[in-house]
Amino acid sequence: MKSFWQELPKPFFAMAPMADVTDVAFRALVAKRCKPDIFWTEFVSADGLYHTREIAKMKDEENPLMRDLQFTEEQRPIVAQIFSSKPEMIAYATKLVVELGPTHFAQCGGRGFDGVDINMGCPDRAIEKQGAGAALVKNSALAQELILAAKKAVQELPKSSYRTDLVVPVSVKTRVGYNEESLDEWLPALLSANPAAITLHLRTRKEMSLVPAGWELMKKAVEIRNKINPNVLLIGNGDVQDLEDARTKAVETGCDGIMLGRAMFGNPWVFAGRKIEDTPLAEKLAALVELAHNFEKLSPPKNFAILKKHIKAFVAGFAGAADLRVRLMSAHSASELEAIIAQNKV
Repeated sequence: MKSFWQELPKPFFAMAPMADVTDVAFRALVAKRCKPDIFWTEFVSADGLYHTREIAKMKDEENPLMRDLQFTEEQRPIVAQIFSSKPEMIAYATKLVVELGPTHFAQCGGRGFDGVDINMGCPDRAIEKQGAGAALVKNSALAQELILAAKKAVQELPKSSYRTDLVVPVSVKTRVGYNEESLDEWLPALLSANPAAITLHLRTRKEMSLVPAGWELMKKAVEIRNKINPNVLLIGNGDVQDLEDARTKAVETGCDGIMLGRAMFGNPWVFAGRKIEDTPLAEKLAALVELAHNFEKLSPPKNFAILKKHIKAFVAGFAGAADLRVRLMSAHSASELEAIIAQNKV
């Protein structure tokens, strides 16, 4: 049975999952301008979902982890990214996200996410101490177990929980190694568990984002995939500048898709092929105001200060940008931010 992955064009272009960036507010901003082929959520702790809902008995509408799983019908196909080192927690979270229906912004046709992605690349020390994220690169047996647990969880759900014509696929996002590149060992281990897709951040855990992404490794990954399990889609990630660069990298490496991350900062038009320097200032500032209003609709609310990273990205590269940024950083609400921009003389 096929999944949404088989319905995508090739190459396809995806939104990277980024904490406190790719929430439903930002995704709504992007979707209104030009959708990627796939949306991703911020990553969410599977253990946290279980403990807040089943142990603490927190109401979903008051649960910040459930807020991070809000999405709208306009944001399909959308993949929920989860993390854990415990197969039973991955299974719990998988069933939850597949069955999710209504969201804060809109109704989602009575069905949940189109796909589930397991994070196996986050270098955050707190997450690694749990045995999750990038720590899984050093534990291929557990990584395989997590993939199989998610796939089994989907199979155990009644068909009414999701589209009956498509299976809900399980994918993985990871790195090319831990201290050193280890694709010859790590990638075959993942391929043997037969996920629908694997996204490779083309750096090791040790390299973080401190060195250029090694796109020459994508060709190697494609060769390994073609020999072992050609049905698994491969997505490249790291240092993609814009849509034109993404297309070039897809052609040069032979991968199936490209994931864009930092290229989206300050540029919700990136999937339309527009470069940020080609966007009129007034349009950029209007988008920032729109994002701020979207952000205030999040429930439960997030700290408005989180928007500062967006302010830095949108308000840059023009005369007077530094002064305007300083003033906008003092805003505590969307209305304050909008008023400061309205007074802007740049």
